[in-house]
Amino acid sequence: MLSETDLAVLRFAAHAPRSIGAREDAVRAELGMQPIRYYQRLNALLDSPDALAAEPQLVRRLQRLRDGQGRPNL
Repeated sequence: MLSETDLAVLRFAAHAPRSIGAREDAVRAELGMQPIRYYQRLNALLDSPDALAAEPQLVRRLQRLRDGQGRPNL
């Protein structure tokens, strides 16, 4: 089962700004966490069966981005 924070990270990833600076500012403002923690949590969620069950299309899309580009700007 995903926590509220995990769900918030996934929801944010679905509409995150494309530029790195804007994304990092939005992570701080919307999620109240440091960008490095956001990226760590998001990457853990992309490997989580619970996240896949909750948001299958989003998780698969983000997995493809992560796995296909080496170091993506998620």
